Amino acid sequence: MAVSKGMHLGGGITVGILPAEDKNSANPYVDIPIATGLGYTRNTIVVGSADVIIALPGEYGTLSEIAFALNMKKLVIGIGSWDIKGMRKAKTPEEAVEALKEFIG
Repeated sequence: MAVSKGMHLGGGITVGILPAEDKNSANPYVDIPIATGLGYTRNTIVVGSADVIIALPGEYGTLSEIAFALNMKKLVIGIGSWDIKGMRKAKTPEEAVEALKEFIG
């Protein structure tokens, strides 16, 4: 929810690809909710729709998103997240943004 909140309050448009069937299950900072009813399977859609993944501390859902992204040869930047070969580490959100800027050139 923190990412959605930051983007929303900063004037960005947020899209939530939801595991539930009910679009009302989105947090209040999601502007465009996409209800999938797919549970964790929706993680492949999340990763497939992204150019870069920034992984925050999480559990097995985060781990699956990291694995999908690495298998798809996408850049994964971790901030205090899982420590997996192939991920780029960042200590702060600012450092992650700098890595992202380097990537997109």
